[in-house]
Amino acid sequence: MIAVVHHPAYVAPAPARSTYQWNKNGLVRDLLRGLGETVLWHEPEAMPTRWLEAVHDPEYVAEVLAALVPPPKMRRIGFPVTPEVARRAAIVPGGTWLAAKLALAHGYAANSAGGSHHALAETGAGYYIFNDLAIAAVRLVEEGDAARVLIVDCDVHQGDGTASLTAGRTDIATYSIHAEKNFPARKARSTLDVPLADGMGDDAYLAKLAETLPPLVDHFAPDLILYQAGVDPFEGDRLGRLSLTRRGLWQRDYSIAAFAKMRGIPLASVLGGGYGVDAMEVSRRHVASIRALALGHEKPDLDADRIFLPLDASEAGVEGAPILAKS
Repeated sequence: MIAVVHHPAYVAPAPARSTYQWNKNGLVRDLLRGLGETVLWHEPEAMPTRWLEAVHDPEYVAEVLAALVPPPKMRRIGFPVTPEVARRAAIVPGGTWLAAKLALAHGYAANSAGGSHHALAETGAGYYIFNDLAIAAVRLVEEGDAARVLIVDCDVHQGDGTASLTAGRTDIATYSIHAEKNFPARKARSTLDVPLADGMGDDAYLAKLAETLPPLVDHFAPDLILYQAGVDPFEGDRLGRLSLTRRGLWQRDYSIAAFAKMRGIPLASVLGGGYGVDAMEVSRRHVASIRALALGHEKPDLDADRIFLPLDASEAGVEGAPILAKS
């Protein structure tokens, strides 16, 4: 059983001249519906303006909500902000916050959008408008739902906006494992950054994850993990510079969920990045990620010292799980 947050507004009409795959969230929804899995669907509300303004400049928030974003900011975002796009931008952080609340109650939940980790205080960037991860984390700690939130970012690009927007806080920590030479050119400083060389594959990636993430989790002792589960470290991704196979991505997500379950830490995931000419192929990667996370939370039956080691799907109690993402 998987708790998934989705809103029809996640699939906004594509603005003119936009290369972003606006139908990806709808395809993820449809694929999940067709799996035969038991999915409990939850529909979020828009994030209240005061929480958008808790991390973003109020003038920028007003520009977005009125769909009056100046051209320089729209160029940085990567597409025009139409009224439909503005509505989506306000609802996605509400979805990430709702997924976190569901995870606190049930252990794991997924938002079928989100992961907008490049959005900064006064502007969006890199296809992202509002930083749902930072917004949700701030609301959770300030309303008392969690004392400490750890944002784990496994997108191929560094979570620069998230790191910047939460810098200096002792109740929110950030972890980013990413391709060192990829976007953004100017990196921010996360609580812990793990920059990787171009072309790194499954075994080396998983070894770095095992070396760096557990000590941070044990030191920070979060009440909740918000997980940016970008699938762009995949070897065939259009904007990635790493070389994870489908099995490597599956192992990454299964391991993180199983590790969180072993530590008794609720986990909420968001989609993050994934890019390619075939929207269905990208969406299959995201759905495989959600399934691996749900399975890792449900069946963390490996020895603790093996949890980040490469393994076959059969070892985790499900034969052929990574094959879901086959194009």
